[in-house]
Amino acid sequence: MNILTKHYNLNYFARNFLHFIFLLTFFMSFSQKNIHHRWNNDLKKYVSNNGNVNYKLWNKNKSNLDAYINLLSKFPPEDKSSKSHKISFWINAYNALTVKLILANYPLNSIKEINSPWKTKCFKSRGVNYSLDDIEHKILRKLNEPRIHFAINCASKSCPKLLNEAYTEKKLNNQLNEVTISFLNDNSKNELDENKSAISKIFLWYGSDFGSKKMMLDFISRYSKINIQRSKLNYLPYNWELNE
Repeated sequence: MNILTKHYNLNYFARNFLHFIFLLTFFMSFSQKNIHHRWNNDLKKYVSNNGNVNYKLWNKNKSNLDAYINLLSKFPPEDKSSKSHKISFWINAYNALTVKLILANYPLNSIKEINSPWKTKCFKSRGVNYSLDDIEHKILRKLNEPRIHFAINCASKSCPKLLNEAYTEKKLNNQLNEVTISFLNDNSKNELDENKSAISKIFLWYGSDFGSKKMMLDFISRYSKINIQRSKLNYLPYNWELNE
């Protein structure tokens, strides 16, 4: 083999290698941008506008959900990913895994009938096993976005509703605003008045995520458009019945 042939072969190899890298990068980018497509379709099919879930019908066709969760496990956010990408990914993962948990135990009246629903490892990605608690407390809460509490859904009537579309990086801020406003103005979950209010226990359990008590009241007032700064506060009982 002469020098010219060797040079040609090296160039051929280099071109093909670069082409492979380009295709791999394109595929990974495309997959990450479209990763929530299956989940979005299922949400529109099985979840009503007010957040009620048709678990009975969903339980008859779980293949899309299983494929979606499998895809999530292959394409977790990178360290360099944007905060919005990380939040939208992990909210969708939490909600999809919760639905999968309910379907695996359906029919039932409450998620609390399941043994350790939040502590059982249920998702594996890049060699790490996660429980729902891991996703909520070790990932989402550490991203310092209190509105996530109105996006993740625990399959219960007192929980914030399950949005019937997937969270996405580009739409995240508007989606979080939407679910926060919706939750705070739902009289079955918060009874707000300038003098006397009964609020969700979410604010009791996760109050520190909203800052001081004054900051929490500012938050509620801002998104509900009702000034409760001087309101006497109580907490509503939490209804753990299934959200169907």
